[in-house]
Amino acid sequence: MTVDLASRLGRTVLYQIYPQSFADANGDGIGDLAGIAGRLDYLAWLGVDAIWLSPCFVSPFADAGYDVADFLTVAPRYGTNEDMARLTEEAGRRGISVLLDLVAGHTSDQHPWFRASADDPEDHRFVWSDVPAEGFQPGPGTRGGYYRPNFFPVQPALNYGYARLDPAEPWRQPVDAPGPLANRAALREIMAHWFGLGVAGFRVDMASSLVKDDPGHVETGKLWREMRAWLDREWPGRVIVSEWGDPRVSVPAGFHADFFLQFGGDDNGLPLRSLWNNGAGVVDPAWGDVPAWAAAEARGDALTFVRAWQAAADAIAADGRGGVVGLPTSNHDFTRLVAGPRDAEQARVAHVLTMTWPAMPSVYYGDEIGMRYVPGTPTLEGSRLGPAYDRSGSRTPMQWGDLPAGPYGPGTPATSTYLPQDPDPDRPTVAAQVDDEGSLLHLVRDLIALRHGDSRLDVGAPVEVLATGYPLAYLRGGTLAVVLNPGGVEVRLPLAGAAAARTVLARGLDVEPGDGGTGDGTSDVVRLAGHGYAVLDLAAAG
Repeated sequence: MTVDLASRLGRTVLYQIYPQSFADANGDGIGDLAGIAGRLDYLAWLGVDAIWLSPCFVSPFADAGYDVADFLTVAPRYGTNEDMARLTEEAGRRGISVLLDLVAGHTSDQHPWFRASADDPEDHRFVWSDVPAEGFQPGPGTRGGYYRPNFFPVQPALNYGYARLDPAEPWRQPVDAPGPLANRAALREIMAHWFGLGVAGFRVDMASSLVKDDPGHVETGKLWREMRAWLDREWPGRVIVSEWGDPRVSVPAGFHADFFLQFGGDDNGLPLRSLWNNGAGVVDPAWGDVPAWAAAEARGDALTFVRAWQAAADAIAADGRGGVVGLPTSNHDFTRLVAGPRDAEQARVAHVLTMTWPAMPSVYYGDEIGMRYVPGTPTLEGSRLGPAYDRSGSRTPMQWGDLPAGPYGPGTPATSTYLPQDPDPDRPTVAAQVDDEGSLLHLVRDLIALRHGDSRLDVGAPVEVLATGYPLAYLRGGTLAVVLNPGGVEVRLPLAGAAAARTVLARGLDVEPGDGGTGDGTSDVVRLAGHGYAVLDLAAAG
């Protein structure tokens, strides 16, 4: 049962699952599809609308599955294609859509396509040079020559052509050459295969990387608009969500949504990093020690994020096709909200922003209980990208704890042992929080319910930004006020009508009526303690 996800994106809450780390049903230590199915009741209780699974296809796992050796078959360690069909069916019964990860720009060097190309000089599915060229790798097989990788050397780039040709570089083929056209056709075949098994859409890995030397991503945009037209015609209701990091460009290029990411766009991911960044030593030093708005030191400012979101929203509106900006708590490549000095109590404010901003929230598994980025986690399956940047710290096993059978799902499947669990004896667990109404887990659940239940929080509802620092404050739908203080000291904000407003959600809130006897509420002042937040319904003020 596949839900029309495209029409619901304005209220959708996405939940990213790293399958090998989520839940293990068969006891081999690796999370699997049956394990995810066994936790669907928990996800339905939490309230998420869609789950996105990082790649679960056949792979040698040199890059944790982002090196695909068979796009049409589930990797045996996760189960079978029949398991995927059962998962989509069971999820659909609970109103949850399933998105898979489409690695569109490259394959594994073990993929039959690449092995065939390495033996056939007339096969142009990949980018080959007869002579050494910068960035190219020596090719295997009888063909000889050199191939262009897309990320790691074991990930040969599929050939979608070059936007600009150069006689000095004869490997550059036009976008309408036979090889590039064959790869476009293959993308449609792959998507249709999984749509037929109930999948609702795809998150597209490295979506901007397809056409090479493409200034302004003009040809890449044409490619994805072509895909979107095919999707709308042949598979209405299904969605494509990009890993591009620049929704101002990617959504008008045909995607239903794109996330702000730690990289991408002209600003190299600054909008997201200015919200959640944790500095050198925890993330890639090349990203710099950007002062984070969501930090107790209160050195940051959300203005960079607000401006980037506004530019993206304006571009999406001008395009007229519809689409949304995605705002993730974190992901498999970036540090979690709880990282470095920022603890789970401080992360509450970030969750309130994610769920009340006019964007599609994406919760990375475990962020709802405050799982942390675990420094020193062993490198595994290509997780290390630099001396100080290892993604494994964000990929540790979901911390279920001793969760009994009941309304949140069965006591099994077990916790994955794909990576070592967080060694902190006080690590948060679902079991410890699921019956604690004051927990972070219940706050996230309440926020999801609020987002679903109040149309003022729809992506398309207006936002008016009142302040971008400490506090960050904005109105949704004209009358729902959100005031956020991730810093460690009290802040104040004049807010008309606050004294008479209904408190929807709050922590550390005090309101000083200050009308001076006039009764108009114009001098009311909201006070928020350190790490405090408030969602106030001003409509209740009269």
